[in-house]
Amino acid sequence: MADRAVRGQAHLWVVQRITAMILALAVLVHLITILTAVRGGLSAREILARTQGSEAWLFFYVVFALAAGLHGAIGLRNIAGETFGWRGRGLDFCWLGLGLLTAAFGIRAAFGLYA
Repeated sequence: MADRAVRGQAHLWVVQRITAMILALAVLVHLITILTAVRGGLSAREILARTQGSEAWLFFYVVFALAAGLHGAIGLRNIAGETFGWRGRGLDFCWLGLGLLTAAFGIRAAFGLYA
């Protein structure tokens, strides 16, 4: 049983690192895009007009939202475990649910850009 817990922790560690890499790249692309658009004199309406109907931007922001939701949930899970001693399978599912809920809000916003 302890072996299984160690493997689970290792998997979460890997997911945390992968989502961190995705977020680093996504934040960089997002900020460069926003700065370029604003410096180019584009208004929010013009930016939205360019993103609407673009499957590439939809995919980018869906991946961004999923990575952020998972990364945040795993981080909060670790903080809760270290600070308050909250551990267990049920709490793990609660943290996963919180991460997916957060990601769902981001994905909803991405679809708003697309539509």
